[in-house]
Amino acid sequence: MSENTTDQADAPRSTIGFIGSGRIGSQLARLAVANGYRVIMSNSRGPETLQDLVAELGDAARAGTTEEAATEGDVVVVTVPLRDIGAVPVKPLAGKLVLDTCNYYPQRDGRIADLEDESTTTSELLQRHLPGSSVVKVFNNIYYGHLTTDGRPAGAADRRALPIAGDDSDAKQAVVELLDEFGFDAVDAGGLAEGWRFQRDTAAYGPALDADNLREALAQARRYAEMQP
Repeated sequence: MSENTTDQADAPRSTIGFIGSGRIGSQLARLAVANGYRVIMSNSRGPETLQDLVAELGDAARAGTTEEAATEGDVVVVTVPLRDIGAVPVKPLAGKLVLDTCNYYPQRDGRIADLEDESTTTSELLQRHLPGSSVVKVFNNIYYGHLTTDGRPAGAADRRALPIAGDDSDAKQAVVELLDEFGFDAVDAGGLAEGWRFQRDTAAYGPALDADNLREALAQARRYAEMQP
């Protein structure tokens, strides 16, 4: 193996930018760094508030502004309260894969009419805000602490599956591959309009399920919706 090849093998992988560094964001960053990625962490309060987290994450991490995380991330995770998605930078995310972990909690986010009448979904709202990006909904239905404990090797009998939804097939395939690296199977729920099937108060939100049981939970949500007047 040539020296150049060795250097490439030892080099960190691509960079994941984080817009939001709370419970889900920080835990996903730990998982990403453990799998060889660089990360740029950001939040609404400024890089100086993230120094302890960055120190914990090590040399593969740095703190930046949301604009920097959006610009320098090859893939960007949006993990903010849903009420704040309007502050997510738009131009630097054009042409990029954006992972959406957001959930709708009216007691925190206020009542959002389009979600209350079920005319749209949380990820469709983010996609509307980011028309040039490829948004994939993922990581919203798992307790944040389990992100770094529940991963298993491919083929493991107890491997957990996570649902995804998106309108771009290539973007979804990239997320399937990322989940596999992180130790999870992926179950495709369909387009962004189907993301409601693993939002809060559904059978797929919360429990640790393998791929077959997750598919059944997603189907259960559909059957329940079809029974409603």
